[in-house]
Amino acid sequence: MAEVYPDYLSPGFAAMAHRGGAFLTANLGIENTVRAFRNAVDLGYDYLETDVHVTEDGHLVAFHDPDLERVTGIDVPLRELTLDDIADVRVGGREPIPALDELFEEFPDTRFNIDLKQNESVDLLVEAVRRHGAERRVCVASFSRARIRRFRQLLPEVPTAVSLTGAAALTVGAISPGGQVYQVPMSYTLGPVTIDVVTPKTIARAHAAGRKVHVWTIDEPTTMHRLIDWGVDGLITDRPDLLKEVLHARGMWSTR
Repeated sequence: MAEVYPDYLSPGFAAMAHRGGAFLTANLGIENTVRAFRNAVDLGYDYLETDVHVTEDGHLVAFHDPDLERVTGIDVPLRELTLDDIADVRVGGREPIPALDELFEEFPDTRFNIDLKQNESVDLLVEAVRRHGAERRVCVASFSRARIRRFRQLLPEVPTAVSLTGAAALTVGAISPGGQVYQVPMSYTLGPVTIDVVTPKTIARAHAAGRKVHVWTIDEPTTMHRLIDWGVDGLITDRPDLLKEVLHARGMWSTR
């Protein structure tokens, strides 16, 4: 009854900048900041990927790690800081950490892939999507089945990624209920075993079930070409410059 999906799942290839394009030269050291996302948008990208974490006082911020050390040098968990505390922090010594609200406001026509990192983030994301009227331009993912199930219950009109177990099931021929996109790496490693998730066969299987396949995180042009040849619907990359070149060469690059 609530199925509306559309804009995020529009026809065409989804070229997505991971954390704004973390390895783009202009973004080195400032991943997941407004400046990084702006650099990707200026390249022509209209799909951006970000994780979200919850501050001590209940705000969502766009940030990848659970703590600040890797990109700020400050060894403190993000969940122990308020939004005001975070306002004083600089990524790479230069750029502030954005609240999710800021990204929705700064990029009102851009599509976002959002990864839920904490249980508390589910309800907050539902509220943020509704507040900004962003239902048609987001897709939500999580490594937690419980989180993604709750999000689907609260906001069923927003597309979501198939769970990890659903992606694993795809490799043995099973299609799990829930989710419109298989958002997956090329393979998983379980102990000594490597399982190929993305193959021509699994892509065809997903398409037969009406699902799209978006693959992360692909930074090598040769791999980009191979996956496109296989028929994937989108790629998530830290090198949006290289993906743009690949798509241009194939006559597939387009912006809205």
